[in-house]
Amino acid sequence: MNVLTARIEALERSVCSADADIHTTNLAEQVALIERQLSKTLADHTSLARALDKYEALKDIIEGDGDMELARRALGVTAKAELILLNDDALKILSDLHTIRDLQPRISQPEYATAAGFLPQVGELEKQHAQQASAFRQVVADISSVVDKYHADTEAMSEMFIRWDQTLTAIERKVTELEAIHLPRVSSPRLRRCYNEDVAYGYRVPKQFEYPDYSPEQLKNRQQQAALVCLVDAYRSIGHRATDLDPLHLQQKPSIPELNPARYGLSNMNEQFNIDGILEMSPKSGSKTASIAEIHQTLVDIYCGRVAFEFEHIPDTAERRWFADYIESTSDQSMLDSAKKRRFHELLVRSETFDNFMQKKFGQVKRYGLEGAESAIIALDELFSLCNHSGITDAILGMPHRGRLNILVDLLKYPPRALFHKLQGNAEFPDNLPASGDVISHISSSPSLNYGCKEDLNVTMLHNPSHLEAVNPVVSGYGRAKQMYLYDKNTDPGCALGDRLIGIQIHGDAAFTGQGVIMETLGLSNLPHFSLGGTIHVIINNQIGYTTPATNARSTLYTSDVGKLVNAPIIHVNGDYPEEVARAMRIAFEYRKLFRKDVIIDLVTFRRWGHNELDEPSFTQPQMYNIIRARESVPKVYERKMMESGVITNAEAKQIHASFTKYLETELAASKGYTPKADHLNGKWSGLVMPTQTAPQPDTGVAKETLREVGERSVLVDQTFKVHPRLVKHHIQPRLKRLAEDLAIDWATAESLAFGSLLKQGYNIRLCGQDVGRGTFSQRHAMFVCQETENVFVPLNNISKTQGKIEVANSNLSELAVLGFEYGVSIQSPNVLPIWEAQFGDFNNTAQVITDTYISSGETKWLRQSGLVMLLPHGYDGAGPEHSSSRIERFLQLCNTPIDMSSNSVVQNPNMHVAIPTTPAQIFHLLRRQMIRNYRKPLIVAGPKTLLRLSAATSSLDDMTPGTSFNPILPDVLSKSPEKVVRVVFVAGKLYYDLAKAYAEQSSELTDRVAIVRLEEICPFPRDELANELERFPNVREYVWCQEETMNAGAFTYVQPRIQSLLPNNIMLRYIGRAPLAAPVTGISNIFKAEQSRILKEAFTGI
Repeated sequence: MNVLTARIEALERSVCSADADIHTTNLAEQVALIERQLSKTLADHTSLARALDKYEALKDIIEGDGDMELARRALGVTAKAELILLNDDALKILSDLHTIRDLQPRISQPEYATAAGFLPQVGELEKQHAQQASAFRQVVADISSVVDKYHADTEAMSEMFIRWDQTLTAIERKVTELEAIHLPRVSSPRLRRCYNEDVAYGYRVPKQFEYPDYSPEQLKNRQQQAALVCLVDAYRSIGHRATDLDPLHLQQKPSIPELNPARYGLSNMNEQFNIDGILEMSPKSGSKTASIAEIHQTLVDIYCGRVAFEFEHIPDTAERRWFADYIESTSDQSMLDSAKKRRFHELLVRSETFDNFMQKKFGQVKRYGLEGAESAIIALDELFSLCNHSGITDAILGMPHRGRLNILVDLLKYPPRALFHKLQGNAEFPDNLPASGDVISHISSSPSLNYGCKEDLNVTMLHNPSHLEAVNPVVSGYGRAKQMYLYDKNTDPGCALGDRLIGIQIHGDAAFTGQGVIMETLGLSNLPHFSLGGTIHVIINNQIGYTTPATNARSTLYTSDVGKLVNAPIIHVNGDYPEEVARAMRIAFEYRKLFRKDVIIDLVTFRRWGHNELDEPSFTQPQMYNIIRARESVPKVYERKMMESGVITNAEAKQIHASFTKYLETELAASKGYTPKADHLNGKWSGLVMPTQTAPQPDTGVAKETLREVGERSVLVDQTFKVHPRLVKHHIQPRLKRLAEDLAIDWATAESLAFGSLLKQGYNIRLCGQDVGRGTFSQRHAMFVCQETENVFVPLNNISKTQGKIEVANSNLSELAVLGFEYGVSIQSPNVLPIWEAQFGDFNNTAQVITDTYISSGETKWLRQSGLVMLLPHGYDGAGPEHSSSRIERFLQLCNTPIDMSSNSVVQNPNMHVAIPTTPAQIFHLLRRQMIRNYRKPLIVAGPKTLLRLSAATSSLDDMTPGTSFNPILPDVLSKSPEKVVRVVFVAGKLYYDLAKAYAEQSSELTDRVAIVRLEEICPFPRDELANELERFPNVREYVWCQEETMNAGAFTYVQPRIQSLLPNNIMLRYIGRAPLAAPVTGISNIFKAEQSRILKEAFTGI
């Protein structure tokens, strides 16, 4: 008896121990823990044969009668448990399954579909032990002895057997739990292998969501109730088409036959059905049955009310099931307390009062008010509250003009006096700052909000241009950069995207459908190195775009259908019902919180006035505006409802109106003495300056020992990592040889030296674009891909333990959104060098909006500095009209360098730098200069293609050592006697090497008379450096600008007046190059060669 008791108590302790720990471990640890406990419990048992014999002996007791019921129950369960646990196959599996990864492949096999699948059936065991029974009669006698002792002390043992029974019940329950956890599950799949599933900086494998699949009982019920399943699925799929979404009721709800129960043979409305595994009805009684009438009414209430859902298009079964279960199980939990309702009422009143005040005081201003869509402010307030209570510390907000001022003043703490000061014609910045400012619908705010939590929620609303939706990728990039900053601070390996930051995008309905940047930005949402961990989109759908009705503005049923591009769930809600809007936001937030993916709210509202308050909308929409003018406002309807329900009194409502109106009056009076403050160089930007004159070139050289170390480590990989043999031969070994023997350095090596030296100094780098890891021309190889495993290794991230990190972000085939994304990265922190490389220079064409409205003018309008680098491969090499020109003339047109800089009154604060470097050392210094100097400016580099491997286009390490820096011009090095020079040829870019080659072919008499000067930086125009160079040549009679581009392209039109200002009055700058052409260059190779030959010849003739 003592042996059996000891075994029972040991088994009990092990199960209790497992039960205590099971809730504190993750999935893999649970499996390992159970394995260890079972193995430990079984360690004292000798063999299966002995257990079989014991079971045979116990049969007599189990099948007996009398007062042994408790004993029979306990001993029977014990015997059965031991047979299962001691099975040889089970022991083999337990010994094999050391980790969760070993377990998972077995789970997918049919024979392991349940826990019992790990073990032979008990019936088979009984056959085995029956055959062996005769060999173990002694065991029977032992068991009989135990039973006799039990009979002698039944009363004393009863308590132990009760505990024993509870322990074994716990075992069975734990097995059931393990079956539910480990075996039949629906998980959120990862779609594909990618280059980032290892240790590549900037990417963490996203958390996977698993949702328990239907139990066997539920599956059986679904099969038996197929008609009911069809009805429920119909409501989940198309119930949204029967909802009451339009506040104006412009269209009648269609009749949807698929939503009629009779269509599926469900005509008896009183018939009871088992709904387990079919529908979550949140029944208060806990019953799993309901009548067709109850089921149908529940479906109508959930799916055809004032909130509608589209989620059946999501390919992930786990997401679909969660969404359905969540909205069905929480449908009766949307009641709000009176405090929340009073909060909503006050926000609505403030919004309407603000709009009325603005109309009264500034009636001629285009303010783009929120009237008709006031519930949008409820959506944002609810979202901010949810963020604050869930531990999110940062929310990055992008939105267009509609309702922006309301949200700024009512939610984001923007001082009304600052707004009124601006509306009175004043600047939003201090007068001493060289900023042009912007219109009121583009201003921003970055407050800290708190909804009763320990930590604040920091909301950053970004500036936006009038190009609708262009701010979307900027928000994503800004948020991504902030997330990386939070990542680097947080050492918790469990920290995931979206834990501490959320992206919020507000859209207009016409723009959401019409603007391609929407699709491009959505396309980034789930990509490695671009994901934010889920963005919440709110479409303020006023059912009209300027004067264009929805029927003419899109080809889809809903404006939100574009979101299905990334399988985002869509929640439609009637904006007339603020509480339903808040509920829609709670559902969206829970989805995003769990799945870390984008979700869309289609907030259906109306626009009380025209596109702006000065516009007359009834010219084109008379019927719509007859309805609008005849109806009450959303705030007034909600206020009346609150008074009728006793939440507020009439006196309280009047007091709220009067109080806020008085506050606005006070702020208006205070605006006359308001003095703006600048915040553009606060926080991480403190210590930087806004240059007011041309700053000297900083020393960007690096010690030669450091350059060698960085260069070697830029190609250093572990021996087990299999690099492609061609890269070893033509990339790694040549680089190591050049560094070791102090040979000429090529372009890619110089770039790596710039990157590595900045990383070693603690700066971070983000290199982004199509194929940037390898490089379009297979020159860079910032990352290596193992030829056996396809794992990625970035050598530059392994220079030292204290270094910064480089994020190599191969982008999708997008330019507009990706460049906007990188601009967002650039304005978030001055300590990151963001680089966007176009696959070919002219790929920037499709991103022109970002260049025009952000990169070239963001600092001028908003005082926001950016250190973004654009690398644009440029050069005419016979490739035809496309992929030859980076359209450098367009960037130069955007530059603010004055033509005549001789006056001391001219303040030089260039808006951006445009460079066409021709040596590896020059690109090395350019890239380092971006971070070394004490301010940030965008840098546009018309980079090389053919120069990447041109032997003449090399530099030495001495060109990059301390005391060296970037040279805006490279002086003439060919002519031997400056006093003999009569023609100076100015050139930029790769054409210099063609001219130098042609120069070498000329007679010495001719070459002495020509000097070639390279302009390496076009903007800011290097006036002083060029003037000093020209002084070397006192006898010049002719100055020539030579370019391979056409006359209406390239740098000529920009440099011509600026160079001319340096020349004697009697000498005009002459042009040598291609004739004006509509296309960048001819696509006919013979003509191209003839043009190129003419340019080179003309540069040295007529002297």
